[in-house]
Amino acid sequence: MTGKPLAGWRVLVPRGGPWGDGVAARLRSDGAVPVIAPLINFAPTEDTAALEQALRDLADGAFDWVTATSATTVDVLYAYGAAIPAGTKVAAVGETTAAALQAVGYAVDLIPDTDNSAAGLARQLLALEPEPRRILTLRSEIAKPVLTDALTAAGHDVHSVVAYRTVGVPAPERAHRDVLNGRINAILVTSGSVAQQVREQFPDIPDQTIIAAIGPRTARDADAAGLPIHVVAAKQTIDSLIDALADIPVPPETPEARAVPPTTPTEVIQVVEENEARR
Repeated sequence: MTGKPLAGWRVLVPRGGPWGDGVAARLRSDGAVPVIAPLINFAPTEDTAALEQALRDLADGAFDWVTATSATTVDVLYAYGAAIPAGTKVAAVGETTAAALQAVGYAVDLIPDTDNSAAGLARQLLALEPEPRRILTLRSEIAKPVLTDALTAAGHDVHSVVAYRTVGVPAPERAHRDVLNGRINAILVTSGSVAQQVREQFPDIPDQTIIAAIGPRTARDADAAGLPIHVVAAKQTIDSLIDALADIPVPPETPEARAVPPTTPTEVIQVVEENEARR
């Protein structure tokens, strides 16, 4: 596809940090105007001592592998300045998590070929490592220990640590206004947690607004949250998600959108700054 396939689109990016910046850059390269408005953030685990000790052990080379099953896990590693030695391999659950790792300087050694889920990562890792290995699995407080259980059952020495709790972040007033009056043409939904926040924070999304899920699993999570999905990426990657938007025409403006001044670039910067101040 030539030219700027997303010219005229205004797209809400629901996560900030290096990952959000990377997504925004990709959208701009396709002609879209990104509005970065993080809807979720991570809160410290209630057992910070266990996490900090695990990260010290990681830096000391105590593990053969460390796994990351979400971009938020990467946020935690980055926030703690976690050091991953060259002798420790890194497994990411999918392209999105891998991109987040690479954006902050971590190498990625394994991504599932097809099934971007904890179960898919477990199968791929088990096929690669038939002999027992020392593995650190980092997960959210609400995540089921699917990966940990599968690796443990296969005889690996697994140390599982809760790395974070996911919490909602209220959308800044400017972003909230632009969603409700239809100035946002598309909302990217990159996880079940994001889907929940979109449903709760924007109960009256205009019909013209495209809600796009990063893959079938996220689409199912959105459906469970009562959030209708209009576009589903073929692969669980941000490139696939953006390409899916490029395959459809930009939605027409609502009368409300035409009547309200657009968010300016300065206001977009302020949206990001307001969310950073909440961290």
